[in-house]
Amino acid sequence: MSTASPAEPAPVEPGAAARDLLARHAALAAHARAVLDHLDGATVRVAALVEGDREERVRAELGVVPVEQLGAMTDRNLRLRALTDAGYATAADLLGVPAATLDEVPGVGTQTARSVVAAVQQLAEAVRSGVPVRLEVDRSGRPDTATTAEVLRLLDRLLRLRPLVEPHREALTAYASAVAVHAASAEPATGRLRFLLSRRVTRDRARRALAALAGWDATLDGGGDGDGGLAATVESLAAACAVPDTDGPALWDVFERRAAELYGVLGTIVPLAQDVLAARGLLTTELAERVAAHPLDPSAMRVPLRGYQEFGARFALNQGRALLGDEMGLGKTVQALAAIAHLAAAGERRFLVVCPAGVLVNWLREVAAKTTLAGHRLHGPDREAAIARWRAEGGVGVTTFEGLAHVPLDGPEVAMLVVDEAHYVKNPEAQRSRVVAAWASAVWRVLLLTGTPMDNRIEDFVALVRLLDADLAGSLPRHLGLVGADTFRRDVAPVYLRRNQADVLVELPDLVLVDEWEDLSPAGEEVYRAAVASGNFMAMRRAAWLTPDPDESTKLGRLREVVAEAAANQQRTVVFSYFRDVLDVVVAALGSGPGTVPVFGPLTGDVPADERQAVIDAFAAGPRGGVLVAQITVGGVGLNLQAASVAVLCEPQLTPSAESQAVARLHRMGQVRAVVAHRLLAEDGVDERIVELLAGKRRVFDAYVRESSVAAAAVAAVDVTEAGLAREVVAMEQARLGYGPVWDELAAAPE
Repeated sequence: MSTASPAEPAPVEPGAAARDLLARHAALAAHARAVLDHLDGATVRVAALVEGDREERVRAELGVVPVEQLGAMTDRNLRLRALTDAGYATAADLLGVPAATLDEVPGVGTQTARSVVAAVQQLAEAVRSGVPVRLEVDRSGRPDTATTAEVLRLLDRLLRLRPLVEPHREALTAYASAVAVHAASAEPATGRLRFLLSRRVTRDRARRALAALAGWDATLDGGGDGDGGLAATVESLAAACAVPDTDGPALWDVFERRAAELYGVLGTIVPLAQDVLAARGLLTTELAERVAAHPLDPSAMRVPLRGYQEFGARFALNQGRALLGDEMGLGKTVQALAAIAHLAAAGERRFLVVCPAGVLVNWLREVAAKTTLAGHRLHGPDREAAIARWRAEGGVGVTTFEGLAHVPLDGPEVAMLVVDEAHYVKNPEAQRSRVVAAWASAVWRVLLLTGTPMDNRIEDFVALVRLLDADLAGSLPRHLGLVGADTFRRDVAPVYLRRNQADVLVELPDLVLVDEWEDLSPAGEEVYRAAVASGNFMAMRRAAWLTPDPDESTKLGRLREVVAEAAANQQRTVVFSYFRDVLDVVVAALGSGPGTVPVFGPLTGDVPADERQAVIDAFAAGPRGGVLVAQITVGGVGLNLQAASVAVLCEPQLTPSAESQAVARLHRMGQVRAVVAHRLLAEDGVDERIVELLAGKRRVFDAYVRESSVAAAAVAAVDVTEAGLAREVVAMEQARLGYGPVWDELAAAPE
């Protein structure tokens, strides 16, 4: 059976027909070029604005460096006094001044001129490399300069239009270029007399050009298949480009909601200042080079990746079985999704994510928002049907640690298992740890995600390593704290990558930690002494809040002041506590009476995952000045709370990670304001004892795993359990206040 060739377009006659053809294609090509220019012009303008802002900041830094200090940058004797006499006061005055100009200054000389120019250039480059790309905003979250506002407006345009335009860029470029070339050659055919009087070579060239333009008609109209063609695409894109850019208050709202994505677009235009070694998590050079060279296909991703995120995804793919321990807020979820998207683009079909119930909804949202893949909720009443669809259709299945036991191990192959908040399975004896271990043995590619790979003991970290590579875990020395940082980093490098916010998120606003020390009121002191006398550690921790009259609580009084100040500054607040009855006090106090503010929550373990996300969405969309109240074990893990910029911790927590996890829900990628975290503490009591012990535990965490390495320290220094801490604090406070076994014995002793 033969296939008919497409019919050749009829020759276009010189004169009116040629003029119509050229006019039609010229107009459409102009629209195609305008679409590309609308996008590319924004890109060029952003680059120019950011570079101009950087140069202004460099000049400002050099403006505080006196000319006399330039002599310290060279071993030559420079005649700097002659330069100051000529009016050059600072290094900024010399920036861009050529050596020939300085050479003409009386008393300077060629050697001084050349050395000074070299010193200023060297100083400027050092300053320039350390100037981060940051979109500066004021306390209300609004851009503090017209330049920042324009950059935001253009980035929003790019974020909106790139997904529409980029899939058609090659076709638009080819068409616009072809019309530009052929229109010039076909121009003589627009008039019959002019065409007849032209040389034969000119007429032949014009006929070929007309034929080439006519040949585009099938592409423009879609070949009659009813799906539309390039012409319809151009007009649709032109209409999208004609939509006005977001501006005014709406622009600030976009920045607040989508800052991470806007920064991702910015990172594709202007390389963000960052330490390459930090982005690579201090891996060995050989391993880092292999990881960096691993291919990464982002075609199934809807959002751009930051450089360090690409590296994290490549690390997961290159190593196959890995622990991504990035500090909270760096986008571990999107890195996992990028690795999954790469495998999907290569033809893999099924992926499985295991996470705490509280973040299951968030994972499903992230799959839909960040990728083109299908997400399946393998949890809840429709679990069996969802599992069947996932196994048949493919995509990303998401379940909880408890729900994983109901997902059959036998069945279609799973290309990657992702375990979020993997520290939940650090105890190998726990049932959920055993289920995860069984899946980790059955799936070749495994990615563990946790910002806190070690809470109290190094053995917790090794337990996670064992899930990935039992041989590697078994080869690690028993007394890990004595092997030294370099040795341990080399040993665990095949599975462990960690980066910190300060190293890779140069655009992240500041984090301010404030300890708010309060004296107990007489009523609070009475409640506290009763708790100490009974030896009730948990009652001691919340005594400052549970006074008979809430107005007698000094912590509650300070909380009201913090919330009122935040509301006055148009900032949202999140209040964390471990205790539900404390949250009830907070909700009642803030939601009624003087200084009432919109209160959302409380989020507790009893609130289903779907409802938690709905509360967070309402909080983010609600009025500025609103307050979200959350149990720290719920709101402090896996949820994104960047809509708030003020955090309040009602009492100190018992592990180094609990507080930092909670604050990191606010201070994470996508935050546009400086975050202030207030820790409410009662003096001379249980809070003070906990803070002292917590400080020691935090130093251990920093020393061992904060930077993918272990410092030389004793293992015994980390073995502090919560139960042991509680016993120690209760004993200290009973001894201080005259209660407990020692005092009972003294009272019972004969006189």
